[in-house]
Amino acid sequence: MTYCVGMLMEAGLVFLSDTRTNAGVDQINVFRKMSIFEQPGDRALVLLSAGNLAITQAVVSLLFERQGKEGDSLLTVPNLFEAARHVGDCLREVHHRDAESLAGFNIDFNANFLLGGQIKGERPRLFNIYAAGNFVEATSDTPYFQIGESKYGKPILDRIFNWHSPMDEAAKCALISMDSTLKSNLSVGMPLDMLCYERDSLKTTRRARINADNAYFKRLREAWGEQIKQAFGQLPGMEWDSLAGR
Repeated sequence: MTYCVGMLMEAGLVFLSDTRTNAGVDQINVFRKMSIFEQPGDRALVLLSAGNLAITQAVVSLLFERQGKEGDSLLTVPNLFEAARHVGDCLREVHHRDAESLAGFNIDFNANFLLGGQIKGERPRLFNIYAAGNFVEATSDTPYFQIGESKYGKPILDRIFNWHSPMDEAAKCALISMDSTLKSNLSVGMPLDMLCYERDSLKTTRRARINADNAYFKRLREAWGEQIKQAFGQLPGMEWDSLAGR
């Protein structure tokens, strides 16, 4: 399992992914789930992946292989819509090759991607690409997407994050969302990969690999845990008569 989140805001984009993969309790490994496709000054694209590792690695490898060859690639398509369609096409190509064989072993074709960034001449954009190769785009009303084990990290995003959030606040919200997921699901694990993209910069500069001993992340999660307990303790006491309508 995995957890990845992509957040679109007026100021740019925030991406965060874990690195844990597991095939049973005794096969737990670390694999990077964030890929970067970049030509500084022209485009900066970030791809997050979740699902069957063999499938997602095949798609990512195909995307990198297409660079420098004739035809479309993530470094040549004219806009983010075409970039999302290119990822979907590569996903369908892997499906065409592998899905029937996988089905013979009772293995589902399971892969999801988040693609976001900016290409010169257009605004930053964010897409959620499904296993079938189709996709949807984030908007100012729905400014984030999650893939993988999403349910534990969703409430904080719904309560705190919005289109107008400052980038540092959005990044902090993403880390708390990840901490909630780490607390509740052992199949999601560190280290984490984080990238913040500043609107119109057309390059990736703010990137971090966050390990379990990272001082800031430890302070953040400890403070969050303590303040949740304090907030809970300050809630109104139970009022049974009021609940019963008396």
